[in-house]
Amino acid sequence: MITVDKVGVEFTGRTLFKDISFVVNPEDKIALMGKNGAGKSTLMKIIAGVNKPSHGFVRSPKESVIAYLPQHLLTEDSVTVREEAMKAFQGYFEMKNELDALNKQLAERTDYDSTEYMKIIEKASDLGEKFYSYEEVNYDAEVEKALFGLGFKREDFDKSTADFSGGWRMRIELAKILLQKPDLILLDEPTNHIDIESVVWLEKFLTEKARAVIVISHDKTFIDNITTRTIELTMGKVYDYKANYSHYLQLREERREQQMKAYKEQQKMIETNKAFIERFKGTYSKTNQVNSVERMLEKLEIIEVDEVDRSSLKLRFPPAPRSGDYPVIVKELSKSYGDHTVFRDADLTIKRGEKVSFVGRNGEGKSTLIKAIMGEIDFEGECKQGHNTHIGYFAQNQASLLDQELTVFETVDEVAKGDVRTQIKNILGAFMFGGDDIDKKVKVLSGGERTRLAMVKLLLEPVNLLILDEPTNHLDLRSKDVLKEALKNFEGTVILVSHDRDFLRTLSEKVFEFKNKRVIEHYETIDEYLDRNARQQIEEFTGI
Repeated sequence: MITVDKVGVEFTGRTLFKDISFVVNPEDKIALMGKNGAGKSTLMKIIAGVNKPSHGFVRSPKESVIAYLPQHLLTEDSVTVREEAMKAFQGYFEMKNELDALNKQLAERTDYDSTEYMKIIEKASDLGEKFYSYEEVNYDAEVEKALFGLGFKREDFDKSTADFSGGWRMRIELAKILLQKPDLILLDEPTNHIDIESVVWLEKFLTEKARAVIVISHDKTFIDNITTRTIELTMGKVYDYKANYSHYLQLREERREQQMKAYKEQQKMIETNKAFIERFKGTYSKTNQVNSVERMLEKLEIIEVDEVDRSSLKLRFPPAPRSGDYPVIVKELSKSYGDHTVFRDADLTIKRGEKVSFVGRNGEGKSTLIKAIMGEIDFEGECKQGHNTHIGYFAQNQASLLDQELTVFETVDEVAKGDVRTQIKNILGAFMFGGDDIDKKVKVLSGGERTRLAMVKLLLEPVNLLILDEPTNHLDLRSKDVLKEALKNFEGTVILVSHDRDFLRTLSEKVFEFKNKRVIEHYETIDEYLDRNARQQIEEFTGI
């Protein structure tokens, strides 16, 4: 049991939160929710022991293991993937080496009656009792299961971690965490950099194998499926719900209605008493009563109503020219890099108005086919755009193409046309650019902020084929809903690559699976595809 006891954080005269208290029980699966800037990541770092609170304590049993996966990390570059993952068992191997060294000393020494010899025996006995209490494990096999489950191939195991992107490094760190079998796993946006199959695998691990979990995530399906408790951080306080995310939303609305009722009643009482003071101030016979009422109002703690963003924003893509009947036609398309074949003999036709998803593990060719459609790479076979096709493309590198010297507002204003220009501030607000943020220059924005701005810019351009590669990374739930509604009403054609099942479930009408150097067309929903794929994974990998 881990206790968060009256924890608070203050900096530069501002209180982020104060007197936060709750208990994490064994087997708890907790979603830590709240608006951006509420302090979720800060609180998680305090629980992890990475940061210290301004006041309060986090208490845990001496032998408990708390593992933390931050949003951004770097693994060591001088080791292989297997060696980095094996560090999960570093404590065990250090203990084994120390015990071997002690036993070697006992075998070599002959001063059996000396105090030092007895101390070595005592130390070896204590350490041996702890060491042999560990269950016997095939560590190589455990590492392989974790790496396979998170999308690595066997040929990746002995490659240097330096060969992998930040997202893959995060998977290595996640594998180390899962292998430690910690008492509490802390995960800050764990699904942002892993493909949809790995998200499903992680979800199954957390629900079936992990002990206690606290997760920060904007992936609605993920948190709904793994959590049974929601802790909301809002206005410097916490509210604790024994419910998953969707149920929590209902309970939060009920709580806010009660707060509003109590607030209105209190305001009515205050007005009544102020009127009494105003009426009888200076009246000798009422002096004591007036003074008593004034003291009561001074001491009164005003009821606060939790902030809820009720602004509604309907964003529609601007009108675009009508494309031909088939915006994308691919026939017998193959692509190789040297001796490595990405896929071969791919055939697919996407009709005007269809919304399709490309799914499969990272490295199976989704981005490669997108580059072929965009005309950015050479290939064998046929890949052509249909008549009058105008493409809008979003990928992670879109953020790097923004003009560094423009402000956030100017970036959007230069592409906005017609009536939508009157909504620019509202649109930016929906994507977490509020207040003075709109006057910041692009060059001072974080990577996540640039990604969101690139998405806003795309939403305002007149296109009839949208290709979106992981568009929901760095978007909160409200921003996702704005984008989702805009795409639902989009009359053109959409190709989606995403790990967010709630997003795909709403939009995807057809699935193209990239697997084993093939592109396979499935006439099924994303849930049907994932259920079938998960059953195959369970047969192949039994889990850790």
